[in-house]
Amino acid sequence: MGEGDLAVRGSTAAALDAYLVFEDEAGFSMTPPTARTWSRRGHTPIIRVRGRSQRRISIAALTCYKPGERSRLIYRPLVHPDHKTGGRRSFAWTDYRDLLTVAYRQLGKPIVLVWDNLNVHRDRRLRGFIDAQDWITVHYLPPYAPQLNPVEGVWSLLRRRCQANTAFTDPAHLMRALKRGLREVQYRPALIDGCLAGTGLATAGPDCCL
Repeated sequence: MGEGDLAVRGSTAAALDAYLVFEDEAGFSMTPPTARTWSRRGHTPIIRVRGRSQRRISIAALTCYKPGERSRLIYRPLVHPDHKTGGRRSFAWTDYRDLLTVAYRQLGKPIVLVWDNLNVHRDRRLRGFIDAQDWITVHYLPPYAPQLNPVEGVWSLLRRRCQANTAFTDPAHLMRALKRGLREVQYRPALIDGCLAGTGLATAGPDCCL
């Protein structure tokens, strides 16, 4: 699916008076990404972290666009159980069902959803739920095309702004930082618009995808 295909999705959204919504998931661990920082000459900055690097928190997020409306970010976090206790370490189809239902209630408009081909996205139970609703239409991104998904820009903002060079004490500390970063994005629609612009998809003119 290229820009022309996104234009078709945008035309569908316009015809339905709907939001064009992109979805993606990302995992965040206690070990922070490194970033440039200041230090005394000849002294390498050191960040001490607790435990081994492992994914502890996942977030599924939606970026929502509609001409004439403020762009929105809606998300759902998932704290993974300790690896020693076992348990599911990814979103279930019911989590996506609930996220989409909350988004519809908050947006108050139909949704044209664009997401990737993750197995759970094609789960027959989730497909059955989607097919039973008159407020949602689903399209799939091509394989290996994260550059077309503006939610990737949200993950980049989080890692640069609230994770980089931070030594988290426990998963609750990490969750607070992530939620704070997500709220900052929610309160600044221009950042959400910038994530869409970063994909190279048109937002105005004859090739507009919205």
